[in-house]
Amino acid sequence: MPNPALASPDTLRAALAETAYLADDGLATVTWLAHTLQRPLLLEGEPGTGKTALAEAVAQLQGVPLIRLQCYEGIEASQALYDWDFPRQILHLRAVEALARDASDGSGVGELEAELFDERFLQARPVLQALRAAPCVLLVDEIDRADDEFEAFLLEVLSTWSVSIPELGVVAADTPPFVVLTSNRTRELHDALKRRCLYHWIEHPGLDRELEIVRARLPEVEQTLAREVVTLVQQLRADDTMVKPPGVAETLDWARALTALGQSRLDPEVAAATMGAAVKYREDAERVRVALDRMLTR
Repeated sequence: MPNPALASPDTLRAALAETAYLADDGLATVTWLAHTLQRPLLLEGEPGTGKTALAEAVAQLQGVPLIRLQCYEGIEASQALYDWDFPRQILHLRAVEALARDASDGSGVGELEAELFDERFLQARPVLQALRAAPCVLLVDEIDRADDEFEAFLLEVLSTWSVSIPELGVVAADTPPFVVLTSNRTRELHDALKRRCLYHWIEHPGLDRELEIVRARLPEVEQTLAREVVTLVQQLRADDTMVKPPGVAETLDWARALTALGQSRLDPEVAAATMGAAVKYREDAERVRVALDRMLTR
């Protein structure tokens, strides 16, 4: 039965808002198109702009599993696809050898040896899990951290929605998973992968939208505090000298930390004490502490 939340970009946007994810028209439209056309969705943007959270929200509103593949430097296809449980295979092989010694005619040994690459010894990694579990959402997080060889492997899977396991055969998805790839643009991705996907760049939100996000995600935060935190974060992002401006995720962490301390307003002393929730570099923290009085009086 079709999910009414996916009837149109507008219904998808409204459904995402019910999960406390506030998407603009462009993001809602490209997400709806990716789902409808069964195309992977490639999201790029600064860290903390809600790329990963979109995949989580889509899985939640659809009521399907979210399977996450976290990319990193040096990741190999076997770590994304499957591996064999070697310790269990060795134990099984020892049992085969014991049977061979006990059986005068060696009967059954060949069958037991063939079982070394049986399904029970297969360890499915995220990509294989997604092909088998579909419908689901497959999140390929920070694809820009992986290398060219891994990109090529992933492109092949996304093109056929299947993988070949030499010992077991081809595993193909009955229903293609909804795939979300995220990139912080630490390097440029290959054109071949980009052509396979629908693309969207997620900007940091403006003040009003970020305030809406805080209110939706953290309704327990005082409205005055929420506005003061968001206003301060917007000023930090406008500072071109910062090593790493805070994202929306840091805004939420900061507001949550202040609320946990029982704060209803933001003053320089409390802001300085809790700055580690939003500013992650020593140089940025020192620069912000010096300017806090001036920034909070604007």
